[in-house]
Amino acid sequence: MFKSFNETCSTAPSTQAPQPRQPIAKSGLPAPDGGGQKIPARVEDHARVDPNSLLKSELHNLLLEQLNLAVIDKVSKSDLRREIAALTAQHLQDNGKMMPSAAFQQLIDELLDEVQGLGPLEPLLADPSVSDILVNGPFDVFVERAGLLERASVRFRDERHLLRIIDKIVSSVGRRIDESQPWVDARLEDGSRVNAIIRPCAVDGATLSIRKFSRRPLNMESLLKNGLLSEPAARFLEAAVKARMNILISGGTGSGKTTMLNALSSFIDPRHRIVTIEDAAELQLQQDHVVRLETRPANAEGQGRISQRDLVINALRMRPDRIMVGEVRGSEAFDMLQAMNTGHDGSMTTIHANTARDAVGRLEQMVMMIGGDFPVQAIRSQIAAGVQLVLQLNRMVDGHRQVTSITEIAGLEGDTIMMQDIFSFKRMGLDAEGNVKGKMMASGIRPRCFETIVASGVSLPADSFNPYGEVA
Repeated sequence: MFKSFNETCSTAPSTQAPQPRQPIAKSGLPAPDGGGQKIPARVEDHARVDPNSLLKSELHNLLLEQLNLAVIDKVSKSDLRREIAALTAQHLQDNGKMMPSAAFQQLIDELLDEVQGLGPLEPLLADPSVSDILVNGPFDVFVERAGLLERASVRFRDERHLLRIIDKIVSSVGRRIDESQPWVDARLEDGSRVNAIIRPCAVDGATLSIRKFSRRPLNMESLLKNGLLSEPAARFLEAAVKARMNILISGGTGSGKTTMLNALSSFIDPRHRIVTIEDAAELQLQQDHVVRLETRPANAEGQGRISQRDLVINALRMRPDRIMVGEVRGSEAFDMLQAMNTGHDGSMTTIHANTARDAVGRLEQMVMMIGGDFPVQAIRSQIAAGVQLVLQLNRMVDGHRQVTSITEIAGLEGDTIMMQDIFSFKRMGLDAEGNVKGKMMASGIRPRCFETIVASGVSLPADSFNPYGEVA
């Protein structure tokens, strides 16, 4: 039936496309924009409105009714596609509708994405040039390419459609989102990070943010090729990881902290037992001996929450060689420092900060969050003894990521943590295309940890810290 229908409709004239229907509010959830369809603000936005929105909505409901959803995951994609094509062709014939063959095939692809995947997001997830997907309500979708934001051509039918996709994402990892818990952190199967927030906290409707991860994790060679740092700096970081230096990776949102953490982890001895702790598991370590731990939010009754601090404490009982915390943002910083100071050398974590000095200051404030009357000097002493290197990353004005400094914590003098830059990025303005010009140079200071690195049996040339001739 599908073949004969396809041959018939490929030569038939297209019928006028129906207009998108008005979104209907869920029970207890206001419809977006007061219950009416959002009016595109610009002429080019009218072209983005899907003329087959109503048809796809009808077909999707039909598929939900007739397909056995319990066995969809066990059916091959080709078999499922044939079944969807047959049901769609029958529906169009029953309603006297005709469609060109190319449009029909595209419709089947979109319906397949709705049933098996994440609907309108699937083309963006499959596009390797897209690094971030930002959904500001059902009608405004933006993507980041090469560090710069641009509007995407896809859209959702209405807010209910967007909410269904969000629920599909969070329920797959055992989390929930509703009016009592209107935001959630989750992840996709490939490790991509997801954050969703809905009404009443999201005033203009549900918002979804996806930080995509490459299917092939970036290694240090890739970062060098992209100009993220210089070769001498990369050699130094490799030696520091192999010599089990504790490293704090600092930077702003989207500066590449997790990417750098993944790249540095490739230098870890494969014989080491690594325990990772994250809010949403996204680290992609290459070693075999990795234990991945993930926090858990409270249930509907407000019970059962498991925090990062709980997991760090538990990790200490798991005989780890190294502990890696995806990001410290609270009282778990205290236990992380304890681990760094009590035999878990080579541990790494990330932190949000604009400079290396700010990162150390924030770490100090986080330790104070556990309460108690801790002397400031005692906290700073723990930081100076536990952390050897602070790696600072920033996203530049042209969108590319850059390691701006590699700083050594050189000890404690009085109440002051002494820090010295080993490498730093020297910015030299912008070129004709608006790209940042600059080079990463050594400061000329040989780090205090150099002797420790050499004593660990790691080869590192003494001229690695020569400030002359190093161009990123």
